[in-house]
Amino acid sequence: MRALLRLSAAGFAALLTLSGCGFSGGGAQTGQAPDPDQRIVVDNFRAPVADWALESDAAYILSLSGCLETLTKYDHAQGKIVPSLATEWKQSSTRDWDFTLRDGVRFQDGTDLTAEAVVTSLQKVLDAEVPARAFNPTVVSGVQALDEHTVRITTPVESPLVPYRLASVNTGVLSQAAYEDGAVDPFGHCTGPFTPVSEKPKQSLTLDRNEDYWGGPVQLAGAEVRFITDGATRAAQVQTGEADVSLSVPVSSLSALDGHSDVKVLKADSPRTATLYMNNSRAPFDDVNFRKAIRSALDLDALASSVYEGAAIPASGPFASSEPWATQSTGAARQDVKAAKDLLAAAGYTPGRPLEIIAIVERAEFADVATVIQENLKNVGVPVTIETKEYASVEPDLLAGDYDMVLSQRNRLIDIADPIGFLTADYTCDGSYNLSHFCNKEYDQIIAKAAGTGDAQERYRLYAEAGKILEEQAVNIWLVNEQAIDAVRSDLQSYVQDPLSRYVLTADTSKPGS
Repeated sequence: MRALLRLSAAGFAALLTLSGCGFSGGGAQTGQAPDPDQRIVVDNFRAPVADWALESDAAYILSLSGCLETLTKYDHAQGKIVPSLATEWKQSSTRDWDFTLRDGVRFQDGTDLTAEAVVTSLQKVLDAEVPARAFNPTVVSGVQALDEHTVRITTPVESPLVPYRLASVNTGVLSQAAYEDGAVDPFGHCTGPFTPVSEKPKQSLTLDRNEDYWGGPVQLAGAEVRFITDGATRAAQVQTGEADVSLSVPVSSLSALDGHSDVKVLKADSPRTATLYMNNSRAPFDDVNFRKAIRSALDLDALASSVYEGAAIPASGPFASSEPWATQSTGAARQDVKAAKDLLAAAGYTPGRPLEIIAIVERAEFADVATVIQENLKNVGVPVTIETKEYASVEPDLLAGDYDMVLSQRNRLIDIADPIGFLTADYTCDGSYNLSHFCNKEYDQIIAKAAGTGDAQERYRLYAEAGKILEEQAVNIWLVNEQAIDAVRSDLQSYVQDPLSRYVLTADTSKPGS
């Protein structure tokens, strides 16, 4: 499992879909005809927290629910950007990209998809108080309708990654009626195969089939997406049949699910790393020797084999070693208690108040991960306390720099299907998701150069150079590279796992009658 090869970009895309291919129910379900009256339940691990604002993570909920669609789409199997609401695009000048809209697309309120409607949605995201990480005024300077079917995206400097940015769920398109009351109302205003009809705030979203879907007949009558933060509950509900799909199943539930004949566990390697974020702006984490001491104190091999039960690989840095932009590395950091104590001495650290680790409850295993880290740090003389909290409640403090350490996981391709989004938002001085509060001018210059580099191999080389700085500065502790693990009922047909959890409810997914 650990003998991973270095892959090309196409090979990495194939790796993402290793175990996530579609399937059409096995065994007794083979050959059973889909029932067009069937509805399914999807258990998701997070609820929307921003009243459906598309610049927020609410866009991911609308996308996985089969409501929100974008101009372009990243196809994991092919490893490239493919058409969606736009059929083609071209770079008409060094700073302009023109997208041609698909004919015959209607919003769920019956109005036509037009360039003006697209501009309205994209401009709302650009004008947001906290713009989207993938699509914001620092990378996009303007959007305009050239004619009824053509949208122009203008960038401040030449940018080869604009088609990637338009595949971000935050650039999803709603009809103009969705914005009439000053808020965002996705109900009846999407273009996707399912239309939301009701919600229970922070509990669930109910959807019906879009009878006029441009992509062809929708096989299911509808679905309910439930927001369940507890991983054990998600696993239990797919096991009992209360849910048909449970996203992000914890490894602690795998043994029970693997032996269940009515459940299929889907696994796919993903660009997602469990990370111990450290607040670089606050003592004692503002000293690189202290951060390196924390890294040396941790036993990542034991962590992967115990808490993750071998379902994750010890991380060797901000990237997985299989990724084409990974740095040349000797492997995961090895525990070295003596080196950790020497580094603590070099940092002038003396134990004072216990440092706090926040464990995000949406990831069930993080409470156990925090306990392992607590014990490792105790062995080198660093006292630690643990708090478990929901991510939504703690994010303002993380962004404000009011914390010590937090356990979270970040998917490097979730904002944009290229590392530029992750490397910019998370680690540049002005990054909008710079939880580490790290700032390095040399790093920023490398990222700025990469953002304007059209040649993929040269861009990947620059990413590796930037990653090396993050490793050398021990900005965070990248713990393990995780798999995307979902569980589905065995009678679900034509379901395709998306390692990024952006596309879950699709027109093709179906279920036979009882």
